[in-house]
Amino acid sequence: MFPIRDHNPSHRTPFVTWVLIAANVLIFLGYYPAMSGDVAQLSGFYGAWGLVPSEALTNGAVQPILTSMFLHGGWMHLIGNMLFLYIFGDNMEDQMGHLGFALLYVISGAAAAGGQILADPSSTVPMVGASGAIAGVMGGYLLMFPRARIDVLVILFIFIRIFTIPAWLMLGLWFGLQLVSGLSMDLVGGGVAYWAHAGGFIAGVVLTLPLFLRRGGRGYWADFHGKPPHDEVEYRVERQRRSPIPKVHRVRSPRNGARPLADLGRIPRSGTRRGPKGPWSGGR
Repeated sequence: MFPIRDHNPSHRTPFVTWVLIAANVLIFLGYYPAMSGDVAQLSGFYGAWGLVPSEALTNGAVQPILTSMFLHGGWMHLIGNMLFLYIFGDNMEDQMGHLGFALLYVISGAAAAGGQILADPSSTVPMVGASGAIAGVMGGYLLMFPRARIDVLVILFIFIRIFTIPAWLMLGLWFGLQLVSGLSMDLVGGGVAYWAHAGGFIAGVVLTLPLFLRRGGRGYWADFHGKPPHDEVEYRVERQRRSPIPKVHRVRSPRNGARPLADLGRIPRSGTRRGPKGPWSGGR
């Protein structure tokens, strides 16, 4: 299960998000295709520019914390990270402004590095990837828009379906998976930096908290029921007679307007339970 889009449009052009995506892609294209056939050369490159926890503690070098955010271990690593940044980055940049969002990204990435160092300070395996910084963006998104709608693609053997779920469910499951995986994995030998993801996510929530409180805190949730404070968008699927590939139309929908998602697989929307309606359980 992974997200493919949200229904939360942004009003500010996300220049920083675009620059970050472009920088990650261009840097990756600059080294990986040339070195992928030479394992020793690629490992040396990661050792020089990635974050090695044991060396960071010994030398106190700051440079690898920044450079490691722009390196990736393969095509799927890059594509997955850039997809998450594309979906969630524009909305956080819209809320925080260009400079504020850039600071959120960099500080979350540094916090992610700190989380991995604390988890395995003796590790000599280089950590690379933008995942920790992007996790901070996701943490901020969860705080600001817990009930924004996210379309996720589920692939289970021959079962392929798109479901629309609230952000708190998708991001909450993701964060829980990082904690469970971090507690259960063997740190020796490297692997996915789950504690970096968790550290970046928590940092993103903390860094977004001042903005959230300025907007009214729980009152902000109450005013908009945890949803974006503006019109959402819908994705209408149109089947084509001459092509097996359907067209997807993106149209704006009023906050309380009809939501024609008949062509998308979805779970029942939250808010159908009895009891008080809050930003996490439902609303209008």
